[in-house]
Amino acid sequence: QVPLVESGGGLVQAGNSLRLFCTDSGSTSETLAMAWFRQAPGKEREFVATINYAGIFTNYADSVKGRFTISRDNGKNTMYLQMNSLKPEDKAVYYCAAGPSGPSTQRTLYDYWGQGTQVTVSS
Repeated sequence: QVPLVESGGGLVQAGNSLRLFCTDSGSTSETLAMAWFRQAPGKEREFVATINYAGIFTNYADSVKGRFTISRDNGKNTMYLQMNSLKPEDKAVYYCAAGPSGPSTQRTLYDYWGQGTQVTVSS
């Protein structure tokens, strides 16, 4: 297993920023693509952003493009999601995932998941 642990969630006002962290204590995800997904109450888990193993290629959901930035530091076994200009509709539990050899928006291709971290944005 790849033990992924998210942190950094919290309550912020709309327009402010948060930075999420995903730490891989197993050090095995550095050869895998990773991603952030999110799930709002009553909704399906949706793709947010993905990054390849080298941290060079990234892809974003249209809803977060230009506001969120995904990055990773394989030396620290950590992936990040910098979230700026947060909106109330960004409220969700955010999950990090690892698994495919290449970055993908498809949730089913990710084998390893963290437990999630709550992000709440007040208007």
